Amino acid sequence: MTDKPKDTPEPSQAGSAAAFPAEQSEVSSTGRGVRSPFDSPTDQSPRVAPSERPELTKDVPHTDDELGLDPEVPTKADRAGATASYRYASIPPAANAPNETGRLRRRTSENRRGTLDFGLFALRLIVGGTFLYHGLQKLAGWFHGPGLDGTRDMMERGGWDHPTVSTILLTAGEVGGGALVVLGLATPLAAGAVLAVMLDAWAWKQGMAPGFQYKAGPGAVELESILAGISAVVILTGPGRWSFDRNRGWATRPFAGSFVILLLAIAAAAGTYWYLHGGNPLIGIG
Repeated sequence: MTDKPKDTPEPSQAGSAAAFPAEQSEVSSTGRGVRSPFDSPTDQSPRVAPSERPELTKDVPHTDDELGLDPEVPTKADRAGATASYRYASIPPAANAPNETGRLRRRTSENRRGTLDFGLFALRLIVGGTFLYHGLQKLAGWFHGPGLDGTRDMMERGGWDHPTVSTILLTAGEVGGGALVVLGLATPLAAGAVLAVMLDAWAWKQGMAPGFQYKAGPGAVELESILAGISAVVILTGPGRWSFDRNRGWATRPFAGSFVILLLAIAAAAGTYWYLHGGNPLIGIG
């Protein structure tokens, strides 16, 4: 029995060597052998000739630097040049938007009115309460007043052509206007009503004797002048926030409408006096 030579390839190995002469030549040229049948799956896909295979050389980029993905970092000189060009060619920055904190602070300071609203409330109580007091004297005879009949007789003796109409206008102006001024409700109209009433009362008393009667004593118009002035002030200042008109513009910021109401009140007083009484109160009408 003879042993089979060890270097003689087996039939399968011989067939494999015969089937892959290219791999053997590659092994001889590259020094790398085929370690697995899956390295060259000739039975599953067509073979590619060595000449048709892509050449993987060192010229193929592999890193970020070779691919050009790493941005160039500017040097200090480049940054200095860019800053200089920006300094002379840049557009001036836009102005800053109004500071919300500062706006809120200004709005808060505007809302701080101190004792102003309380002072206006006290002023309304004084002038409105005075008119309401005298109006109730004429309407209901309270506080030792003459009542409606006594007021009508007084108006007739004072030279008013239509004493009944004069009594109604006088009583409504004092009671209604005085109550609304105290409440701070429809304040410009209410103050205009009491102003018109008081201007007619001033003209009536002033015409009882020649000359200006602004002095203490019977027939003086001092009280009427003060009440008329305060009524005009309430029209121009508004009732303040201690009023039913606190959400109205004229309550805290009266403007042109207040002058209109003031002029209308003066015109209404002049027209009423001319129609119901007549005469020039400055020269005395007896």
